[in-house]
Amino acid sequence: MIEMMTDMTATTVQNMSNALPAPQVSDGLLHVSVIGVGKIAEEHLRFLAAAPGVDLAAICDLSPALGNHIARRVGAGHAYTDYERMLHEVRPDVVHVLTPPHTHGKLVRDCLCADAHVIVEKPIAPSNSEFQELWALARQRSRWLVEDHNYRFNRPILEIERAVGQGRLGDVREVEVRMALSIRGSGGRYADANLPHPSHRLPAGVLHEFITHLCYLLLRFAPDVEQVTAAWRNCGGGDLFKYDDLDALITAGPVRGRLRFTCQSSPDCFTVYVRGTRGWAETDLFQPYLRMVTPRPGGAKLSPLVNHFANGWNLMGSSIVGFANKVLQHTPYEGLHTFLNRCYQALQDGVEPPVGYQDMDRASRLIDALLDPANRV
Repeated sequence: MIEMMTDMTATTVQNMSNALPAPQVSDGLLHVSVIGVGKIAEEHLRFLAAAPGVDLAAICDLSPALGNHIARRVGAGHAYTDYERMLHEVRPDVVHVLTPPHTHGKLVRDCLCADAHVIVEKPIAPSNSEFQELWALARQRSRWLVEDHNYRFNRPILEIERAVGQGRLGDVREVEVRMALSIRGSGGRYADANLPHPSHRLPAGVLHEFITHLCYLLLRFAPDVEQVTAAWRNCGGGDLFKYDDLDALITAGPVRGRLRFTCQSSPDCFTVYVRGTRGWAETDLFQPYLRMVTPRPGGAKLSPLVNHFANGWNLMGSSIVGFANKVLQHTPYEGLHTFLNRCYQALQDGVEPPVGYQDMDRASRLIDALLDPANRV
């Protein structure tokens, strides 16, 4: 185990501020480009196509057929296969980097050097030191660099944060973030040994794609991490996967945290559990619901009954909403639209973005600590 030094002086935080003056655009629009039109791009493009004050100027993808098809479908101005040419000709105000993680470093650097603000999918970089290099460049160029922490903005997480902020759960003492995902499933994008997914090259292999989500959610409720103990396993065996299982314990002052990833159980889930000195709350972001146990009117004797009634009513409502989401093909990425909306509003107003330096720095430091051999068991 090691101690993680994440505290920063007020001067350092101020110097690292991501707030910038509102961009000066001659036609009143923010001109936006997207690099990479894989699955996650569907959600980004859906937002951008409808966002007020945004001109979807160009998309770029290595596949000309896919790029042209998507550009026509969403009404993008141009389609490119060469992102450097796109940056030179379009001169976008904002670029969304939505490519596989191992490509982020060079793409982000080149976009920043082209004077574009950058919104990038997680992980922003494979290590904290590489993140710091990108951040320093963003500061030098006076441009935004924002990592997508989309699940932070899903409605159940916002509601749990609100309950914590209002003191309804008391002081937080336990946080658990757990993901079960069948990444080894037959036909899955990670399971083809003949065409390995690029994420297998990351320090934690494919799990590196997902642990950013687990880390930033835990850090919303347990920010001051002191000690980390991590057990990494390759339960399924073979050479394709570095790991397919993680079980980590986190000490953060009076808070005890647990991060859990497994592909050995089903059905898939993404649960967040927060317990305080007065109550607790839990949700599953893949099948959204919210259960919360707090002191209720009527005192200790009636609180269990009121909690059961309230949670039962909420679960019934969640079942109806979940069924409607299946029919309408809505995904668990609902928080991504809130995140992007807040990003563009903040950019237009010249204020702090919804995900700032400390959020990204602490998440990448925690990932480094999870991977540090000194913290493994």
